[in-house]
Formats: sequence, C-alpha cells, structure tokens
Amino acid sequence: MTDQTGRDEEAVSAFVERFAGQLVEAGMPRMPSRIFAAVLASETGALTSAELSEALTISPAAVSGGIRYLSQVNLISREREPGSRRDRYRVHSNQWYEAMTNRDQILKRWEDTMREGVTTLGPRTSAGRRVAETLEFLQFMEREMAGLRDRWREHRARLFEPE
Repeated sequence: MTDQTGRDEEAVSAFVERFAGQLVEAGMPRMPSRIFAAVLASETGALTSAELSEALTISPAAVSGGIRYLSQVNLISREREPGSRRDRYRVHSNQWYEAMTNRDQILKRWEDTMREGVTTLGPRTSAGRRVAETLEFLQFMEREMAGLRDRWREHRARLFEPE
C-alpha cells in the first residue's frame, strides 16, 4: 500500500519499527524510540499526537509520555500548528547535533562530581584512582566532542546546505 508520495507504507512501518528496536538496544525507552523513528520517517518531519497515535496504534497517553522524554533529551521539539490548537512534534535536521551538544552540560556536572569524589575518596586510594580515571575520560570526551562538532558543522554545510 502506497501513500500520495508513492511511499510504501508497510515498508516505512517496518523501517520505523526496525530503527526503534535499535534505539531500544542502545538504551532509549521503547515508546519514545517508536515515536522518534515515526517522526523522523514522516515526510514533513512533524506529526501531531493524533497522527502518532494512529500511525503507531498507541494511546494518546503513550504519545504524551514519549514526547515528554524526547523533548527532555532534545530530539523532538513542540510547535503550534498555525491556526490550530494542536501541537506538532518536529524532528529537526540537526537533532543529533543538538542532542550531543546538550550532553556537554551533563558531562560538566559529572566532572564536578568526579573531582569531588577524588578529593573525598583520596587520590591515592584504589577508589580515588578509579574515580580519577573516570574524570579523565569525561574530560577527554568533552575535548574530543568539541572538535567533532566543529568538523560535523563543516561537513554538513558541504553536503546539505544550499550554496
């Protein structure tokens, strides 16, 4: 069965469920995974709660909970449908970049806690050394991520932004 764009809706549904399953394997909860994959695969990149309920055969409450999670991790944004009271949930083309950028704040908080842990546990104890290694790993990742984000922006501009 195809839609007005010529897409095979059964194949699209299979893709959504396959990608959602991979997101679940990576640690994302099941319902937010399905919702994210459905919005990502939608032609407009945005769906209403009713459209998500219908497409995924889930309740409005399940949609609401999934959207709340996806909003918190910056993978979906909410926008008002022009001239309507309905919200649309949108995936932006740079959602992965935004989600990774927001992880910086989490890394910084973890780093602060690890510094405190090294002091509390003692830098010469086994526990203190493990925490110090964790701190060093987090600092390393933060430095490397900054460079990766810069390189991604340049790469994305070459491939996807009009001249």
